[in-house]
Formats: sequence, C-alpha cells, structure tokens
Amino acid sequence: MPIGLAIDGANRNDFKMAEATLDSIPVPRPKPTCRRPQGLCLDKGYDYDEVRDLAEEFGYTAHIRARGEEAQAIKHEAGFKARRWVVERTHSWMNRFRRVLTRWEKKAANYLGLLHLVLGIITYRCSGLTG
Repeated sequence: MPIGLAIDGANRNDFKMAEATLDSIPVPRPKPTCRRPQGLCLDKGYDYDEVRDLAEEFGYTAHIRARGEEAQAIKHEAGFKARRWVVERTHSWMNRFRRVLTRWEKKAANYLGLLHLVLGIITYRCSGLTG
C-alpha cells in the first residue's frame, strides 16, 4: 500500500524528492528500536550521501544498492530478488488509470488530488473488502 506521495516534473532527479516524499507520509509511525529497525529500500537512483543522511535523520535503516551492485548480485546469488519490486508494482497499478498515465491537469493540486483518489482505490482493492 502506498503511504507517501510527492509530485514534481519528470526531469528532476529522484534523490531530490526524497525529503518531500518522506515528509508526505500522513500516518505516524512507531519509533524504530534496535530490535525493530525500520528499513528504507531504494534503488540506485538514490545512491547519494544526502539520501543516506536523510534516511538516518528520519530514523530509517537505508538499503540502497550501489550502481552495478544489483546486476552482480543477480549473476552470483541463486534466487536473488530485488526489494524495490513493491514500488515498481505500485507504479504499474497507477498506470492502469489512463488519466494518471498521461497528465492532463495543468494545476499540480488537481493532479495531486487525482493521485490521492487513485491510491485510495488501489488501497481499497488491496484490502480485500471487494470480495
């Protein structure tokens, strides 16, 4: 289930939106402890020291694959699975809504409202209440 959302232009680097995305999480989360750390799984687009510092500031344990590290892991580890598939799956679900796939709204607030509606529908479908 998606828990945070931030929008910006497609030509902006991923790591520059990391703080806005973490700030957008509306649900208060429990405090991370040594026994129950909270991980933040990111792909190689976030492989910057600023993102690692930001994850530490928010209390997350950063799991960021370095550039080329995942390709080596796929070659050498049997049954290797990437951790970021959850984000890729959610993007795929969002692309099923035609209005989101091609942005027609001129105002960012309207597009953000549409994304909240789409993510609400996705969450409702994942909850199992539809049968």
